[in-house]
Amino acid sequence: MEQQFSRIAVKVGSNVLTRRDGTLDVTRMSALVDQIAELHKTGVEVILVSSGAVASGRSEVHSSKKLDSVDQRQLFSAVGQAKLINRYYELFREHGIPVGQVLTMKENFATRRHYLNQKNCMTVMLENGVIPIVNENDTISVSELMFTDNDELSGLIASMMDAQALIILSNIDGIYNGSPADPASEVIREIGQGKDLSSYIQTSKSSFGRGGMLTKTNIARKVADEGITVIIANGKRDNILVDLIQRPESTLCTRFTPSPEPVSSVKKWIAHSEGFAKGELHINYCATELLFSDKAVSILPVGIIDVIGEFEKDDIVRIVDFGGKPIGVGKANCDSTQAREAMGKHGKKPVVHYDYLYIE
Repeated sequence: MEQQFSRIAVKVGSNVLTRRDGTLDVTRMSALVDQIAELHKTGVEVILVSSGAVASGRSEVHSSKKLDSVDQRQLFSAVGQAKLINRYYELFREHGIPVGQVLTMKENFATRRHYLNQKNCMTVMLENGVIPIVNENDTISVSELMFTDNDELSGLIASMMDAQALIILSNIDGIYNGSPADPASEVIREIGQGKDLSSYIQTSKSSFGRGGMLTKTNIARKVADEGITVIIANGKRDNILVDLIQRPESTLCTRFTPSPEPVSSVKKWIAHSEGFAKGELHINYCATELLFSDKAVSILPVGIIDVIGEFEKDDIVRIVDFGGKPIGVGKANCDSTQAREAMGKHGKKPVVHYDYLYIE
């Protein structure tokens, strides 16, 4: 049969890979590797975003003194990441497939240069038949700089690598129309664009992961808006990955309908980067009106009434309207000093060009 996807990102959550006692479930890991190998052999390129380092390290280290949660996380993930990647390496080697480790952090998405370096690294891996295994570098990411969890990371990776689908494997079958514990609840099979789901979703988090269902759906929606199919399914079900690709109609999951309009790669990057904004450009009423008109407009110095913070050329800046409301993000065409000098003047070059502007 005709494969619908030639490149996918698969995110495996910590609660798929973790046993009840908090240690790594090697049997489940092995089953997932078999499925990825099967897809790989049919010509699907797979980027694997895998949690599980902390669980993997938990059984190795028995600390003599009481550790706080950050220390514990750093210690377990440093030891566990080596063990986890080693385990993947051995499992994939049985299928004759090489794998490579990519450890990343939020900062690496903050500048266009880092972003493209990262993209290039994974592109070279895929071109050479190597499966990239991506995880957040928990040993050096500290809480406020962390991704909400690997869901957010997998969304960025899928978007950056132009994947056609992002499959998020969790420990439930999808998004339910009520509490998953309630026998009357059913999985919502298809979620169209612009559908509000907050009323359905339980806010309780899973026991091992950092991100709940609400985080998952927000990220899924954002990624689907970039033209990528997003699927949330149960990673503990046998053969789930192969079924999702080869028998999509009969396999239980929640699928987010992708937007038909493609988004440029630069706009994709900027859309995900509001968390890295270094400064703010406050614009006047006229400039705000223009931005929301159907014309393609850049942010010109003449419309800027205030420049807040220090930033360099190519940094991400937040755009704030005349009422003080953040309305988007963009890539600065000059540094903050130059922006202040040009502010309010006519005939100057744009501070943020239209191609590098994302209005929410």
